[in-house]
Amino acid sequence: MQYGTLMREGKPVAIGHKGCLLLHALVQAAGQVLSKAALIEAAWPDTIVEESNLSVQIAALRKLLGPQPDGSAWIVTVSRTGYRFAGHVRVLDAAAGSNPSALQQPAAFPERPSIAVLPFANVSDDKEQAYLADGITEDIITALTRFRWFRVIGRNSSFVYKDKCLGSKQVAGELGVRYVLEGSVRRSGSHVRVSVQLVDAASASQIWAERYEMELAEAFAVQDAIAERITGAIEPELLKTDSLPAGARHSGNVTAWDVVRQGTWHFHHVGQKTHLRARELFREACRLDPDLAEAHLWLGRVSAGIVAYGWSDRPSEDIREGLDAALVAVRLDEKNPYSHYALAICSAYANAPEQAVLAAERAVEISPSFALGHLVLGMGQLFRGSAFEAIAPLERGLMLNPYDPQNFVWLNLLALAYLFNGRANEALAAGIKARKVRPSWRPIHETLACCYVSLGRLPEARSCVEQMRDMDTPSGDALAPLRLRSPHWAEEIALRLKEAGQSV
Repeated sequence: MQYGTLMREGKPVAIGHKGCLLLHALVQAAGQVLSKAALIEAAWPDTIVEESNLSVQIAALRKLLGPQPDGSAWIVTVSRTGYRFAGHVRVLDAAAGSNPSALQQPAAFPERPSIAVLPFANVSDDKEQAYLADGITEDIITALTRFRWFRVIGRNSSFVYKDKCLGSKQVAGELGVRYVLEGSVRRSGSHVRVSVQLVDAASASQIWAERYEMELAEAFAVQDAIAERITGAIEPELLKTDSLPAGARHSGNVTAWDVVRQGTWHFHHVGQKTHLRARELFREACRLDPDLAEAHLWLGRVSAGIVAYGWSDRPSEDIREGLDAALVAVRLDEKNPYSHYALAICSAYANAPEQAVLAAERAVEISPSFALGHLVLGMGQLFRGSAFEAIAPLERGLMLNPYDPQNFVWLNLLALAYLFNGRANEALAAGIKARKVRPSWRPIHETLACCYVSLGRLPEARSCVEQMRDMDTPSGDALAPLRLRSPHWAEEIALRLKEAGQSV
């Protein structure tokens, strides 16, 4: 559809001026719901008209367009809100020789991940507590919109479904989203319990669920706290779920975004081969689309990972590549917290912890519930020698995102921060959690040995050292920046390992 002209199979189709304006507005919205007021303003600007005029024009458009190949309508009514264009939209090059119709078979879901947060149900005995459920819902919507890589349906569209018993698949179809977040709020005295689940509408399957309980000291504080926890938890789940290999879901031309998604799938299967493969894919995405910020920020992230895990033969060159990519990502999308996270993690391994702290602080400023921002802030603080200042952001990041497959790294850093602050029992607890996530990672056993020595539990310290002898020694050192900037800590670790029986 060229503006002002509707084409079908290369031939113009007669359409009235008002109908053309309405169709253009709907197509431009690309699957999002437009309110009746917005559509009236698009077709009758600065004019007062009855809502029935809009209904007549929409009915005429539906008749003109006919059904889609699967029998469904091109324009969907969203009850009490407005209308949504249900077909797949792509922008055509006006200079191209061909002129196919812009109205095509609808895609199963939008190309980028999208989510609707439905109004949380108030299941308290006191029905007057509905305000709390609504407030939590609105806070989650607001928090999610800060993450720019997926689309969030606005509050007014989501609240159309308040108190309605509709399936998540139906809601997702009407709103044009892939994921639906549902939940309930129960208040009993001074306690609040929030249950939440994330549903993949394609299969109607639950992919994540959690329950939160806390004291109701003050309504707004509780809303903020719960929204922060839920947002921090589901955003990584969305990222992992939507990062399946593109070839498994798409056909046709491979785009840079498809390549990025393939790379993130490999990245989350943490291993040397998968990380190296992910780097190849992110490099390719950067070549395909040099202006795609996601390609550059992921290249930065994977480069830091390859160096940190000791999988690099040329760590100086690899971390420089990652640092350059992260700087490009920040330039291309300064408001994306992941861009600043990439810069922070690369800076940490480029022996620039002060820059890492600044970049991490910027990521958290953009998105306060961004778990990785808090975690890398703790890393930067620890690497620059501020163990006490490292503890709070590491604890907060792990609280926001307790199930990340790479949490063994952050838990190990937290254990060291505790240890260097003289809190050996807490250090041991964090180290044991890290070992549960990744039992075969050698640095965890080093940390545990130091914790056991500090607590006077030498047999257990020696057991850790024995287990280390059966593990491959990585070519790199995940704690190299810490040892370089804080040689007294490096000496302390070496003395404790020696006491545990390791040859140093």
